[in-house]
Amino acid sequence: MSRELPSHDAALVALLLAAHPHGLGGVSLRGMPSPERDDWLANFRGLLPDGSPWIKVPVNVSEDRLLGGLDFAATVSAKKPVFATGILEAADEGVIVLTMAERIPDAAASIIGEAMDRRTLLVERDGVTRECRVHYTVVALDEGIDDDERVAAGLAERIAFNLKVRDLAGFQVQLDEWSDADVQEARDRLSSVEVPDAIIEQFSQTAAAFGLASLRGDLFMLNTARTLAAFDGEPAVTEAHAATAARLILPQRATRMPAEAEPPPPPETEPQEEQESTPGTKDIPDDILVDAVLAALPPDLLDELAESLPRSQQGSTGGRGGPATRSRLRGRPVGVEATRQVSGARLNVLATLKAAAPWQSIRRRGERCGALALRPSDLHITRYQDRVESTTIFVVDASGSQAAQRLAEVKGAIELLLNDCYVRRDQVALIAFRKDAAEVLLEPTRALARVKRSLSALPGGGGTPLASGLDAARQLADSVSRQGRTAAIVLMTDGRANIARDTSPGAEKAEHDAMNAAKLLRATGLRSLLVDTSRRPKPRAQRLADAMGAGYIALPNADASRISGTVQRNLAS
Repeated sequence: MSRELPSHDAALVALLLAAHPHGLGGVSLRGMPSPERDDWLANFRGLLPDGSPWIKVPVNVSEDRLLGGLDFAATVSAKKPVFATGILEAADEGVIVLTMAERIPDAAASIIGEAMDRRTLLVERDGVTRECRVHYTVVALDEGIDDDERVAAGLAERIAFNLKVRDLAGFQVQLDEWSDADVQEARDRLSSVEVPDAIIEQFSQTAAAFGLASLRGDLFMLNTARTLAAFDGEPAVTEAHAATAARLILPQRATRMPAEAEPPPPPETEPQEEQESTPGTKDIPDDILVDAVLAALPPDLLDELAESLPRSQQGSTGGRGGPATRSRLRGRPVGVEATRQVSGARLNVLATLKAAAPWQSIRRRGERCGALALRPSDLHITRYQDRVESTTIFVVDASGSQAAQRLAEVKGAIELLLNDCYVRRDQVALIAFRKDAAEVLLEPTRALARVKRSLSALPGGGGTPLASGLDAARQLADSVSRQGRTAAIVLMTDGRANIARDTSPGAEKAEHDAMNAAKLLRATGLRSLLVDTSRRPKPRAQRLADAMGAGYIALPNADASRISGTVQRNLAS
C-alpha cells in the first residue's frame, strides 16, 4: 500500500484488529461512554467484512446465554429437546462487545476467555451435547473509575490492546481514508509475511526485560508486527514494525523497568569483517525495542505498577468479600439444585420445566392428558448466597523484639494477604504497635497501593505495647461492625509484652494487661488468628491466642509466601 499507516494509536489499533482479529484477541476501551468512544466503535465495525456478527453482551449475562442450552418453549412445542444457540456461537467470525466489562462475573469471564483459547465450544448441558467453532474478537468497554475496577485479569491477558477513551480525540481523520477493502488486502497478505529469527529473539528479550511472565505478550508483538508488515506490503517484518509492535503491546503489560545494560568489554582480537545481511534479517540493536517501549511508558509508571501488579498476578477482580452464607430466600442467585422439598424455598420454574421436558414423550404414553407431566424428581429450587462485606484488620508487632529481618518477612506476608483480600473485594485496615502505643496506620480501605505504602514505611524498634494493639483492633472492629460489615483480625506477634496500658514499662503488668485485652476481644466473637512470628515459639503466644479465642499458627522458619498461604487457609476454615 502506498500511503503511510496512521500515527494515532486508536486509528492504528482499529486497522490492526480488523485485519488480524484472532491473532490479537481484542481491545479494552477504558473510560466512560462518550461520542468519541461511539465513533471509534462505529469506525472499527465499518472496517470488518460485511455481515460480521456484532453482539453486545450485558454485564449480567448468564451462563445459559453465553453457551446456549435447552430452548424451553421450542422443546415443549416439539415435544423433544431443542437447543438454543448461545452468544459465543452466534458471534463466530464477529465481535462481542462487553458492556461494563469491569463488572463481568468471574464465571462469564472464564467462559469467554477459555473459548478464545480453544476456538471451539463444547456444550454439555440439559441433556444436550453440542460442539461448535467460535472465532470472535472481544471489545471490552471498561467503565471502571477506581483503580480496583478493572477487566478480569484472565480476560485482559487475552486482549492485545488497551486504549483510553480520553485519548481517542482526533483518530477519525487518520482513519477516514481506509476501508474494509484495504483491511481485506492486508488479511490476504498476512500468511506470506515472514518474521526473522533475530526479531523473534528480540521480542522475547524485551518482554523478559519488562517482566512479562506470559508468552502472550511475545505472541501479540509477533502478530502485531506481521500485520503492520502486511499493511505496508512488505514480505518480512522490519525493525520499524517490531518497534511499533513493542510500543503498542508492552507498556500496559510491563511489571518492572528494565535493568541498565552493562557496557560490553573491549574486544581482545581484531574485529572480523562484517558479513552481508539479507534484507529483513538484520539484527536489531539491543536497545531499539526497549527504547520504543520506554518512550510510550507514562512518567508515573512505577506508581502505576505498584497499584496494578497485584491484579495481574491474582486474576479476576470479580466477586465480593465477606463470609458467604447459604440462603433459600435472599441474596445473590448462585445456581439451582434438585429437591423434593420446596417448602421454605423458591421454586425455579424454568429449571423445573427444563428437567421435565426431555421426558414428556415417555411420560405421555398411555396418558390422555395433553398437559405437561411433572414428577417430584423434576423440582428445582434457586440457591442464593447472602454475602456481607468483610474487613480484615492486620495488627502488626513492630517492636524491638521483632528482628529487622523478621519484620521484613511479616511485611511480605501481609502484602501477599492483601492481594487475596483484593480478589475477594474485602476492605483491609492496618494497625501497628511499638514503643508505648498502637497506631491505626490505615482505616478500612480497598486501596492496596495506600496500604502497601504505609506498610513499607513502617519502622521497627522500641517497646511492645501488646495490650494497646489488641484494644485498638477491638475498637476498630467494633466500628466496622456498626457499619454493617464483618471483621476478621490477623495478629502478627511473638506474644511478648513489656509496655502496659498506662505506658509504664515492665513485663509482668504488660502481660497481665495483654491477657485482659485478649479476653475482651474474645467476648466480641470476632474471627481472629494469631501468627506467632518468633523464631522459636514459646507457650506465651499460644496462651494469648487461647485467651483471644483465635486460631494459632507457629511458623518459626516461614517465608512470606508460607505465612500468607497458612493464614488464608486458617481464616477460610
